[in-house]
Amino acid sequence: MQIESGILTVMAEESTTPDLAARLRLLFAAASRRDLDTLMSFYAPDAVWETTLVTLDGSAAIQERLEEWFGAFDELEFELEEILDLGNGVTFTVVNQRARPAGTSSSGGYIQRQEALIGIWHEGVVTRVTTFLDVDEARAAAERLANEQG
Repeated sequence: MQIESGILTVMAEESTTPDLAARLRLLFAAASRRDLDTLMSFYAPDAVWETTLVTLDGSAAIQERLEEWFGAFDELEFELEEILDLGNGVTFTVVNQRARPAGTSSSGGYIQRQEALIGIWHEGVVTRVTTFLDVDEARAAAERLANEQG
């Protein structure tokens, strides 16, 4: 607040808390464009990504895996089904991937996969992401994590 000439003025303060849902939309838009530079700007240098098969330590390992993933498909798109900011830096996202493996005919051969991701964010960047194939299991784990972080 500020008082000038006897008039009280309320000044709007910009939030320093990033809109994590908006950041997730930008992240997946970059993934759909296969824009690795933009995509990797959303990850902390020491970020960890846990999948059902492997744990990737650090942004270099994450980028290497993403390059392999993108290279495996001639077409790859990500459709966001649900994004929740659960508070305390925890997000829950359900994404549908539709892809055509490299070298297959454009008239067929598409695969689809749904997965859920739990993200942990700090100062607007992802520090940890865990991928689940069971959406309900992921939702419950994300809610627990958000409550524990608070």
